[in-house]
Amino acid sequence: MATLTRDPKTAAPDIRTAKRLVVKIGSALLVDRKTGLNQSWLSALALDVVEAKARGTDVVLVSSGSIALGRKVLGLPDGVLTLEQSQAAAAVGQIRLARAYEEALAPHGITTGQILVTLEDTEDRRRYLNSRATMETLLGLGVVPIVNENDTVATDEIRYGDNDRLAAQIAVTAGADQLVLLSDVDGFYTANPKEDPTATRFDVVDTITPDIEAMAGDPISGLSKGGMKTKLLAAKTAVAGGCAMAIMEGSMLRPLKALAEGAARTWFVAQGDPQLARKRWINAMKPRGELVLDAGAVTALRAGKSLLPAGVTRVTGTFGRGEPVSILSPDGVVLGKGLVRYTAVEAKLIAGHRSSEIAAILGYQGRAALVHRDDMVM
Repeated sequence: MATLTRDPKTAAPDIRTAKRLVVKIGSALLVDRKTGLNQSWLSALALDVVEAKARGTDVVLVSSGSIALGRKVLGLPDGVLTLEQSQAAAAVGQIRLARAYEEALAPHGITTGQILVTLEDTEDRRRYLNSRATMETLLGLGVVPIVNENDTVATDEIRYGDNDRLAAQIAVTAGADQLVLLSDVDGFYTANPKEDPTATRFDVVDTITPDIEAMAGDPISGLSKGGMKTKLLAAKTAVAGGCAMAIMEGSMLRPLKALAEGAARTWFVAQGDPQLARKRWINAMKPRGELVLDAGAVTALRAGKSLLPAGVTRVTGTFGRGEPVSILSPDGVVLGKGLVRYTAVEAKLIAGHRSSEIAAILGYQGRAALVHRDDMVM
């Protein structure tokens, strides 16, 4: 298909410049319905991951495939599975999926870790902070997290339902600047190219307008759960979070290398950077309480430090872990806002104390910061 001729305001992102990259892998790419795991494709993808990490890029993989792998092992029939069958297949398949990635990346000296999430984990602020902290720690240790929806426990009410939107949420949670959806389509079209021979593909989408949204029709392929509508929803989530997103056909060996070399794709341009987007999100929240600081803590925050319990003189309000609070100077001037890492009850107990005393006061080893600098806007 011809590429739609447009004059985008912004140049297409270059995957080789990504600081933190999330890659979503569709089930049809990873698992063949007849033969099982597509080992040659996965081995080639591992080389892409190795190359990205050699450039200094953090990599997170959001992978489908656990149910597809598990149903083959269990001999479940083709067609729609019951919820219980899907959960059973996921329980069997998740082990095999994690092992497959480990075996593909370990020979290159790369450690993998498995993260299973549900929709609730990213909608609940406490769970969101836990997920974010775990992801940050893993990436800081050089690990490649393998993320999937926890299909063994997720019900229809708490499911993402497709890994496109899951990948977008993970990208925002991880503070990624680029997200690539490896799919069975090579980009976003003006219409379904299987039905409309005049349909043309966008190279770059600067802004997701109502006209763009109207172009997202039914799934182009029967292999895809989500289709273009969910990919566009994923794009809206990603770009609002400061993360550029690409849609590309991923069945070739070394798809990320192909993307870097100009393979057909559609890039959705990020609206700002991930950190700025996160600050705007925090700033828009309604505070549930207040933390009053001493002069030393104010100086530390203005120097870019996190807020430690020792610098807090008073705690007011009723709030849970992960909820927004106002940060005040000694004379009551609002300095900023942040997501607190302790409940109001806990914050009152540890206020004015050193971080090394938290365990003795609360009975467990909590985090050193009351509000981390990444969760704060001044």
